Amino acid sequence: MKNIIKTVIVMLTSISLFSSASAGELSVSGTAKATYNITSGKSNIGKYLGVTNELNFAAAGELDNGFTWAYSMELDPGATAVAGSTDTESTQSAQNDDTKLTLTMPYGTVGVFISEGGLDVEDAASQSVYARPTDTGDPSSGTGDNYTIDAYNNVQYHTPAGLIPFGTSFKIAYAPDLDTYGSGDASGSVRTLGLAKIGDNATEVQLKVTEIPYAEGLAVGASYIEFGRNVALAKSAQEAESGAVFVTYATGPFSLGVSAAAKAVNLDDNATTALTATTVEHYDQINYSIAYAVNDNLSVSYEHEEDTKNFVTDATSAIAQKSESIQLGYTMGGMTLALAHGKYKNYGYDTNAGKANQTLFAATMAF
Repeated sequence: MKNIIKTVIVMLTSISLFSSASAGELSVSGTAKATYNITSGKSNIGKYLGVTNELNFAAAGELDNGFTWAYSMELDPGATAVAGSTDTESTQSAQNDDTKLTLTMPYGTVGVFISEGGLDVEDAASQSVYARPTDTGDPSSGTGDNYTIDAYNNVQYHTPAGLIPFGTSFKIAYAPDLDTYGSGDASGSVRTLGLAKIGDNATEVQLKVTEIPYAEGLAVGASYIEFGRNVALAKSAQEAESGAVFVTYATGPFSLGVSAAAKAVNLDDNATTALTATTVEHYDQINYSIAYAVNDNLSVSYEHEEDTKNFVTDATSAIAQKSESIQLGYTMGGMTLALAHGKYKNYGYDTNAGKANQTLFAATMAF
């Protein structure tokens, strides 16, 4: 695996040395969204208004040898106020959220991805017309979703279209270090080894098949991520990893999707860190959804997610967080109106939380 990554890096470096690029074209796109969120249930009662936006700057060009390159950078409102300010509402600065630079050749695409390029297919089966039930500002915070490479800065290789039969694509990503760094000539942050560190590096792969013989409309895929050993641990009882599989099928106005995922957390076997009955061992997740396109503008969907937290001993019962949502979406040119109603049980993996309901209205403008 490491040899493949080294080959990709050498390939990318060689091309940059012996090829020149013409001036590229710059484009700007984005979305602006207003939402009205109503929640009800034990410890979750409120009405919330919100506006968010995402701005994407993209550039693309062609080298003298016919290879093409692409660059994109997204700007999002900052999560914190400008330094020295006490007004968190009016002084938030835009942040460079996700950045990538790719080069496409007859042999495939290579690129550098900064907090970008996730390959996990845990959500790939979702047919919800607005968003997953656990991705709508719902009360189920802390969902045990899979690890994914876009949480780190990484280098990737993607196979070219048509190389593998049956519309098969293969992608591989490698994060050389899990510390945060991203600007040019970045030296990285000072690394402090500790028990909380997942690993020293990460590798993720993804496989998708979209043209299955005698099964038009059927697509399948899988992903897997593993971490290099955390050298801060003298011995690990279990190393972190996660994987997922999905199946989707579309026929006429109907589309269906099913996915399954599993996530194992890092467990220390040092004598100083005892494993207890409340220590989490792994998460299991199963999602299924269906959508129906009433016409070119109107669609309706239903999705169910069940995410189970499992513990290291049988003395503590597993807790299943269940989420479901019915959604309606209507598109008029660059505007999409959405209505979602969700129900949540044991949200936050808390059996005392009871049930919660959520109704969400959203208006999204694309530009």
